[in-house]
Amino acid sequence: MSSPLSSDIPKPFGSTEKLARDVTRAVSMPVPAFGDLGKAASDLISKDFYHMSQATLDVKLRAPNGTNVTVKGKQGFDGVTSGSIEGKHSLKPHGTHPPPPPDRPRKPKGTSFLRLFNLFAPLPSPQRTHLYLHILGAPQQGRARHERIALTLRHATGVTITQSWTTASLLDTKVELADVLAPGAKVDVQNLWNPSKPASAAQKLNLAFKNANVHSRAFLNYGQATGNIDAVVDVVAGHEGFLVGGEAAYDVQKAAITRYGASVAYATPSYTAALTGAQNMSVIAASYYQKVNSSVEVGAKAGYDVQAQKASGLELASKYKLDPLSFAKAKINDRGIAALAYSTKLNAGTTIGLGLSLDTQKLNEAGHKIGTSLTFEG
Repeated sequence: MSSPLSSDIPKPFGSTEKLARDVTRAVSMPVPAFGDLGKAASDLISKDFYHMSQATLDVKLRAPNGTNVTVKGKQGFDGVTSGSIEGKHSLKPHGTHPPPPPDRPRKPKGTSFLRLFNLFAPLPSPQRTHLYLHILGAPQQGRARHERIALTLRHATGVTITQSWTTASLLDTKVELADVLAPGAKVDVQNLWNPSKPASAAQKLNLAFKNANVHSRAFLNYGQATGNIDAVVDVVAGHEGFLVGGEAAYDVQKAAITRYGASVAYATPSYTAALTGAQNMSVIAASYYQKVNSSVEVGAKAGYDVQAQKASGLELASKYKLDPLSFAKAKINDRGIAALAYSTKLNAGTTIGLGLSLDTQKLNEAGHKIGTSLTFEG
């Protein structure tokens, strides 16, 4: 009796072909930042649970000039209402080539020998930027000579400016410049200021660089009240889905490293596992996320306190996509606190969310929380 062909034999679940596809997709994934190594599990456990406040309102609009405006309002269970308004605008580049020189004016009568002088020359500039010098001198009919000197700087990817204001009187201004010296290099300059509090301004300089295998960042913070400068540096290296990263914070005034941490992870589009040591390696946290199919996602986080030698927390969460416009989420932690959430899109620009938090060990007592969320987009 002839043996069946190998193509006729059904492949078992988790075959080498599926593993090869996951590895191939993992290679093409970008290397995340250090703080995002366990982001998939953290987002599943912490985001879109609406019981954290009594009511939340988000309004997202886009102005005709391209500015994105976001208005947020929140009422806590203590009755305190807070809110913020944010505007984000990207100054798009006008091109990488110098603009054409102005039209040559008509030759007027009775002018001097040198009637027109027009110079437009590129100058040395940082990579991915363009600097031009424009000098123009020309007579005008019945007027004195028209002279102009201009210096034009263009960036290949443009500049993004974000300005926000909160009900706590905090003004936050950020200027972002991407691909500054090379592709993947980014610079953010941020200023925080509270007009009601003297000497409350703080400045931040954020630097980042990433490519196919490395994602590194540096944060420099200056507080006017303390006059101190501190820096945080982190870096993540990746290869075929395997990720290794480290973080260190340095206090300039104390001339000492204030904290450090390390993390290892393996990430694919379908699942992510991460192990992180934080707070000078005194707290170990593990997270796992898996997209079971197009409708179901599961995730878990667990912590361990090295000094106290005991577990510091366990959370389990799941998300189920009911239809293209709705989903439901549920989670529970080791203290018996369970949370449920439901979100649905009423129309193209309106989304409503409902949240409930229960203490499963004290169901007959007060302390349960119910929250709502309403989001408008236009």
